[in-house]
Amino acid sequence: MVHGPRTVGIDIGGTNLRAAVVDADGTVVDVEKLPTPSSVDALETAIANAVHILRARHAVAAVGLAVAGFVTADQRSVRFAPHLPWRDTDVVARLSARIGLPVILEHDANAAAWGERYLGVAQDAGTWVLFALGTGIGGALMIDGEMYRGAYGTAPEFGHLTVVPGGRACPCGRRGCLERYCSGSAITLTAREFIATGRHPDSRLAQQFHSQPEEITGRSVVRLAREDDPLAREVIDDVSTWLGRGLALVQDVMDPGLIVLGGGLSLDSDIFIDRAVEVMAESCVGAGHRPLARVTPAGLGAEAGMIGVALRAAEVTGRAGGAPA
Repeated sequence: MVHGPRTVGIDIGGTNLRAAVVDADGTVVDVEKLPTPSSVDALETAIANAVHILRARHAVAAVGLAVAGFVTADQRSVRFAPHLPWRDTDVVARLSARIGLPVILEHDANAAAWGERYLGVAQDAGTWVLFALGTGIGGALMIDGEMYRGAYGTAPEFGHLTVVPGGRACPCGRRGCLERYCSGSAITLTAREFIATGRHPDSRLAQQFHSQPEEITGRSVVRLAREDDPLAREVIDDVSTWLGRGLALVQDVMDPGLIVLGGGLSLDSDIFIDRAVEVMAESCVGAGHRPLARVTPAGLGAEAGMIGVALRAAEVTGRAGGAPA
């Protein structure tokens, strides 16, 4: 467990940034939420303002940033982030100078993994994977308490494994990526496709959205699936099957002892986890003749990234005088 002063953890999304003051025991004691600006200067000003507001109310020693994008192996720069303006930017240097505190930088899935490692369901895990299901798919791999980042800081990228050559278009520019078939956005894509084929025309999902499929949300599909709508259940079953195939790929390549399902979609994991685990077990190489990872939902929910990167900031800056490990 991390010991030390309070720190600020900031989860920077494409729509909003959330900044939290976090105690050394992982308790979130204060939160500020701001819209995420679209220019570099405005974004950095918003981050500095959020920290300034929180510092006026609390004594904090460091800041951790969780970013959905490619973070360099030295954890100082953002190479590229699809929903943020930074491009090959030394974010740590710029923001530590602006804020006047030590700053560390993490990929958002890694930040959530640190949270689960410190306080969640992975505290005693050895080799384990965080498989984050949100709008897309994020991933983190930890081996004996150390984060595996790859040679250039971008590993692992589970969501953009090609599973259907020439399949659904992906915002990354390719087609057939895993996250187009099992993620929050995949639920809406699958529902629209199934409605267009005329499946279960009497279902409430089909009747409510047939004329306006663009208004379908993952939340509406999940709600109707919980009410046993046949089309919504079929959508969730399809997404669950693809998730199981994706987890089988993770199992075959990484051989983890634990897979933690994180991200917003994990909050509804009770309606898809059993099917996904069943498909994973059937799809792995050597199925039936090898031990498999335990698959479980994350324990810290939507606050995992903020908590994880705040505690990581306390650990790293306390150990190394502000220099990320």
